[in-house]
Amino acid sequence: MEVKIVKKDVKNITLRVKATCEVVLTVPFKINDEYVKMFLKRKQGWINKKVNFFRSKIVLQKEYVSEETFEYLGKNYRLKVIKSDKEGIELDGDYCLLFTKNEDDFLKKEKIVQNWYRENAKKVFLEIVEKYKSVVKKEIKTVRVRKMKTRWGSCNPHKGYINLNLELIKKPKESIEYVVFHELSHLIHPNHSKEFYSYISAYMPDWKRRKEIL
Repeated sequence: MEVKIVKKDVKNITLRVKATCEVVLTVPFKINDEYVKMFLKRKQGWINKKVNFFRSKIVLQKEYVSEETFEYLGKNYRLKVIKSDKEGIELDGDYCLLFTKNEDDFLKKEKIVQNWYRENAKKVFLEIVEKYKSVVKKEIKTVRVRKMKTRWGSCNPHKGYINLNLELIKKPKESIEYVVFHELSHLIHPNHSKEFYSYISAYMPDWKRRKEIL
């Protein structure tokens, strides 16, 4: 496995595995090559574990053709592309029906699907935010749905901003509730302290199970 080695004017060695599976080792100028080799050998197990984790998260490019699998709220649906004057998405049993004027227009089909995901994400996420807003009793100024590479959500406790990953709409609702409540709880405990997790456990005792599903 290729490792990018960067020598800089720093005090400590830093080893990172990016979401792209790129491995970067930053070392001080004074560290020799032999020590670097020994260090990487000791860390090989950890590197492999991280790379495998990120590889498992890489989503294959969809082609938006019939029989492809699409997720929504924890359930898998088979896509069925239908030529129609109307455009949009409908769920019918185990099928996700994609209505489009041009069955061969990849970009148009992609846009229809992504817009449908985003519209439903805003609706579902805001309903859950309202549900747990009454628990935290804090002002929430903005809830944004975004594409995020490495996090399910984030919170700015000082500004009252909540960001939620668009990909969450594909997960079971109970797991979405966990992420939402997790981020809202940061409005009270802006850290991951013992008090933070005690607070979550008090109102969502099964949060670990919900998290594991993610």
